Amino acid sequence: MKKLRTIIIEDEAPARELLKHYLKDYNEIELVAECPDGFAGLKSISEMKPDLVFLDIQMPKLTGFEMLEVLEERPEIIFTTAYDQFAIKAFELNAIDYLLKPFHKERLKESIDKAIEKIGSGKGDQKSASLLLSKRPEPSSPVTRIVVRKANSIIIIPVDQIRYVAAEDDYVMIYHSAGKALKQQTMKFYEDNLPKADFVRIHRSYIVKVGEINRIEPYGKDNHIAILHSGDKLPVSRAGYKHLKEELNF
Repeated sequence: MKKLRTIIIEDEAPARELLKHYLKDYNEIELVAECPDGFAGLKSISEMKPDLVFLDIQMPKLTGFEMLEVLEERPEIIFTTAYDQFAIKAFELNAIDYLLKPFHKERLKESIDKAIEKIGSGKGDQKSASLLLSKRPEPSSPVTRIVVRKANSIIIIPVDQIRYVAAEDDYVMIYHSAGKALKQQTMKFYEDNLPKADFVRIHRSYIVKVGEINRIEPYGKDNHIAILHSGDKLPVSRAGYKHLKEELNF
């Protein structure tokens, strides 16, 4: 079996050094890169095309989940994190393993054995990262930023810069202060996870930031449109109008 080309993505230097030290005992592992953050990790994965990635979840510049969202390549993943709230049964279905820091050498061996067996047998799934995202736990608090890929760039959109979100088939278009960006996510995700004090779903295809609304006008029988400060006009359904009345107290 060929060696597994492996990348470590971990923001804490001591954790990287310990993992590197452990990996030296495995002839099956070829460490091709180590990265201190998600941005460097994306670049290394694109250039190195690894078989296996040890990925921390909680990183300051770009979290492990945010990195997976914009990742074009699909290596196999072993999560490493100090936060056990992410250790849910769903990850066992799609991640090779989940290492809760601090982990012992014997626990790492279990993960590496799983990786060798899965990748070496040809059972690796190019959709694994996508499946991991579909199984990840929902945020316990409103999201504060959205990460999108635009051409070769990674853009971080703070939630306070979002004007509205529009459904686009299997995607959503996020309209923000600097333009717009397409994201493969559902409207329900944004309805559930944008700050409810600031955003209202006014239509099955639109979620708007309340502060962006300039006025609301009648439009046909039992329908309305919301006219934003930008001049954009968004349809308001009857249910959406009810939500707005509750939010704006009119």
